[in-house]
Amino acid sequence: MASSGTWKGVTLVAAVTVTVLASTGVWNPFPKLWEWVNTSGPVAPGTRWQQRLGGTPQSVSVIGESVIVEYRTSVEAYNLTTAVKVWQSDADWATIAGQGDDAVVVTGRLLTKGYQVLDARTGTVRRADTEAGAVWAYQNGIVDLRCSGGDDCRLTAWEPRLGSQLWSVATGGIGFVLHAANPDLPDSRRLGTGDVDDAASGPAMMPGLFGLPDNGQVRVIDTATGRLVQTVRAGPEQRIAVVGGRVLTITGTARDGTCYYGVVATAPPGNRTVWKRDGLNLRTAESDCKQDRDPAGGYDVVLGVDPYGRQELINAADGRNLWYGDKTAEVLSVDDRYAVIRSGDTLRGWSFSRGKAVWRQNGRAKAGAMVTPYAVIVVSSGRVTALAPENGAVRADVRTDAKVFAATSKGLILVSGRDMAYLPYG
Repeated sequence: MASSGTWKGVTLVAAVTVTVLASTGVWNPFPKLWEWVNTSGPVAPGTRWQQRLGGTPQSVSVIGESVIVEYRTSVEAYNLTTAVKVWQSDADWATIAGQGDDAVVVTGRLLTKGYQVLDARTGTVRRADTEAGAVWAYQNGIVDLRCSGGDDCRLTAWEPRLGSQLWSVATGGIGFVLHAANPDLPDSRRLGTGDVDDAASGPAMMPGLFGLPDNGQVRVIDTATGRLVQTVRAGPEQRIAVVGGRVLTITGTARDGTCYYGVVATAPPGNRTVWKRDGLNLRTAESDCKQDRDPAGGYDVVLGVDPYGRQELINAADGRNLWYGDKTAEVLSVDDRYAVIRSGDTLRGWSFSRGKAVWRQNGRAKAGAMVTPYAVIVVSSGRVTALAPENGAVRADVRTDAKVFAATSKGLILVSGRDMAYLPYG
């Protein structure tokens, strides 16, 4: 006769077996019960729709009436109004190029040269490439890099939707391997919060100067003319960043138990010095003055710290101070028009064009923020608030633990686990 321990073991194995079979769709003896267990709660109040996804998304973007969802091995599109899936395609990476209804989806495979440009509405292939190893996507162009040999590389820019070539320039050999979508460039890194996806703003405009990294040196391409205008190599205590149409040479020298910083901004091709600042720390060093990361900021604006620990926002093109804080002020996010600054438990929206704060919110001591073209997203304590950047008018305010993946002119795309929801403003 079997012991009680044996029966418990058999029961446990049977329960596990049924659970696995049901979860994989092989056999489900209790369909109604399993449907109840697998039902998700609402992502947030006030959403127009909520959709269960086939996996955890890597990114979500909105193009016109299409919601583009990128997974690790595929990309698919949903209708923004109905949440109905429109098309799906196999891909290891996806990114968005262009703007408005004319934007396209660029997809590719890892460890495989080439990429495809897909129509966002239908998923049909508009253009296919078989040679490029790396692709950068912008509002006004797709830039790809192809190397046919160790010393024969070429950078080419294309119009996103029509696929016409804008310019092409030989760059020589590129020793550093660049591949897939939007590989890191020596520019600035966006300030924001982990509760809002870095790509929530959509693609940026192509910069006036494009810095291509190559084994300790940077090849600088003028994107207006498609010409290689300078090749610059950083010294042992330096870092190069191409921001705001300038080449920034950032120096951090260890001496007397501290770091001495300085920044020189030059304009190629003549390498003319446009501005320079001694004592300006662009926070490119973690410790020991080692320059190991890009300066923080957004678009043509960089965040600096003066020798007294006060943060400042600087126009990288001409060196002008756009904002200068006291020791208690902290910049949370910035683009080329606005910044979000925290002092104590108060958030302020700073307008560069007006030179003053245009809105305030109190009680946000631990809040994170992200500035996007259509809304400033403020996240704290399970609450997401979307504010109009120009005056702080509340466009949406909900209790949710979801992450904001996209901020459009009409609403937010929220994702919690495998559930995606659309939250219209107002």
